[in-house]
Amino acid sequence: MAFLQVNNVKISGLSACVPKTIDENANFPMFDDDGYKNFVAATGIERKRISSKEVTTSDLCISAAEKLIVDLGWAKEEIALCVFVTQTPDYVLPATSPLIQHKLGLSKECYTLDVSLGCSGWVYGLSVVASLFSQLPENERKTAKALLLAGDTISKICAKTDKSTYPLFGDAGTATAIEFSENSGPMLFNMNSDGSGYQTIIVNDGGFRNEVSKKSFDKITRGEGIVSNNLQLILEGMDVFAFGIKRAPESVNRLLEKFNLGKETVDYFVFHQANLFMNEQIRKKLKLEKEKTPYSLKNFGNTSSATIPLTIVTELQNDFSGKRKIVACGFGVGLSWGSVYFEADKNLTVSDLVEI
Repeated sequence: MAFLQVNNVKISGLSACVPKTIDENANFPMFDDDGYKNFVAATGIERKRISSKEVTTSDLCISAAEKLIVDLGWAKEEIALCVFVTQTPDYVLPATSPLIQHKLGLSKECYTLDVSLGCSGWVYGLSVVASLFSQLPENERKTAKALLLAGDTISKICAKTDKSTYPLFGDAGTATAIEFSENSGPMLFNMNSDGSGYQTIIVNDGGFRNEVSKKSFDKITRGEGIVSNNLQLILEGMDVFAFGIKRAPESVNRLLEKFNLGKETVDYFVFHQANLFMNEQIRKKLKLEKEKTPYSLKNFGNTSSATIPLTIVTELQNDFSGKRKIVACGFGVGLSWGSVYFEADKNLTVSDLVEI
């Protein structure tokens, strides 16, 4: 169990960008009327956003970052850190974060880093950025800025002949702005992983363990209505469900217990948006009121590492008139999971949703 505490750092803004193309699950050819109704009842996902071949995750994150930088009135030369969290980078190599530094026009002295994580990625990325930021020299820390960019274009690796993945996953990119603050409460983390479950959510081929071959493109029937090749996402639904409803509540409870936080004092619990049935089981296990657990599933689906900030942007934008105490929890591919507690003050900037 990895518990972390980072002081004198705050989230000062959040933004999100989604593709303009809306994909209605009612039009998914593998659903009849009853199949669609049952799917929506279980997952809560009516539609999601799908990126074109030309648009990558970094494009979405850059658009979100540009909007947030303008809304905050930041000078780009002040941005000292830029961390990019994704499992759908631009290239196998080079890393994407230096490309983002260049395209955003950030200083060549900006620290850049790629983090390859999915559903838990925003929480992990926040722990990385906050921890690095806290180590800046004191005279630089008070004026420096940092960006956490998190997102995925998972639709690009989902087979349209796979009803277990294609209707679930949408595309999005997000930007989170972080800076020094003497007045904010600490960021508190509980981070975990279990690589023994790596096959639960996986793309088998395309890395260096299993390189691409002609066989990688062979279509495999993995179950009824589940046909994909080894370059596409495989999701073991029952294993994912069992993992999520065990680890997410456990992670949140241990975070609260470790740092002596009262559940009733937290204003919002923002969970990775896996699917409605799983998330509702997590909410009920934690005995949380519905009003404290916002969902963005209906219109955006599961957007991997983007789900937590996307949910804050689309569901909570107008609710930061005063200080808000938030617990966020991400869980999934890896397997990895983590929770964070942070305080957002009334000056938090939440940008309007960007579409490209």
